Amino acid sequence: MAMTVHCDIVSAEEAIFSGLVELLVAAGEQGDVGVMPGHAALVTSLKPGPVRIIKQNGEEEIFYVSGGFLEVQPNSVTVLADTALRADNIDEAAALEAKKHAEQALENQNGDFDYSRAASQLAESMAQIRTLQQIREKLGKR
Repeated sequence: MAMTVHCDIVSAEEAIFSGLVELLVAAGEQGDVGVMPGHAALVTSLKPGPVRIIKQNGEEEIFYVSGGFLEVQPNSVTVLADTALRADNIDEAAALEAKKHAEQALENQNGDFDYSRAASQLAESMAQIRTLQQIREKLGKR
């Protein structure tokens, strides 16, 4: 039986996942972070994107987080996010539409243009699309 660590993935609204995992991979600010049992203590910020876990039974699950923090302690891993969704709950059409609107806003800047908001919306929609692509790749490999 593989070694495991307790993992919690929590959004501002609810707990999305709580259980034992063999591996967690998330998009940290400095690059992807992989966490396995016995990992050194760590706190890092997360970029919008997928969080992939391998559960105790070997089953893989992918979540989307809009950013947040990853905390690794000796016996637990916690993902704290403003928004966290199970990847199969992402609305692809809405993500594509948000991407289109953000790109248009960046192209057509006017007097009341908020660059940081448009760039943030573009990054978030691209991260949701990237998460959906990872799921398709995972399903295609089976």
